[in-house]
Amino acid sequence: MSLRINDITPNFTAKTTQGTIDFHQWIGDSWAILFSHPKDFTPVCTTELGYMAGLEKEFAQRNCKVIGLSIDPIDNHEQWAKDIEETQGHAVKFPIIGDTDLAVAKLYNMLPADESGTSEGRTAATNATVRSVFIIGPDKKIKLMMTYPMTTGRNFNEILRVLDSMQLTAQYKVATPVNWKKGEDVIIVPSVSNEEAEKLFPQGFKTIKPYLRTTKQPG
Repeated sequence: MSLRINDITPNFTAKTTQGTIDFHQWIGDSWAILFSHPKDFTPVCTTELGYMAGLEKEFAQRNCKVIGLSIDPIDNHEQWAKDIEETQGHAVKFPIIGDTDLAVAKLYNMLPADESGTSEGRTAATNATVRSVFIIGPDKKIKLMMTYPMTTGRNFNEILRVLDSMQLTAQYKVATPVNWKKGEDVIIVPSVSNEEAEKLFPQGFKTIKPYLRTTKQPG
């Protein structure tokens, strides 16, 4: 299955470290982040899971749930979580999917649909493409997709920044410029006329070009 931004995120039922879930029901009316890992007890992913565990409260404040996935059994996840807490200083409190039959990885196009077998005997190298991040909105639509190589740790501060941008731009008729951070000026979308902009942004706006107008972050 080929996935694109604004597609309805594929639903699935899976076992996790916190019990069996129906993914759409689990999301509910929240935002959600699904991030995947090729295998348990791998060094880069250990640092990522630990860092995400430390950021979980930040995501929760933004009404965003976090769920991990790794192509290994649940029992392995629970043992790995002990290593993560010991080495990274944060306990993993969000669920991690045990994708032993590769079903979710194939559903989300992280492995070929005709990939055979189970997690048994597979290595991080054979699962190298299971290194993706998906941000999903309350409407169950995919808002962002990113895939990283195994040797490069993901930047979850960037994921948090993108979430801030998407939540802001979903509420107001604005976009965020390059390297934008929460609290900085934003761009008024071109579909908004100057007359409408004067009403929507009473604090005023700056016209750099007719198609490039900036204003203080609303809200």
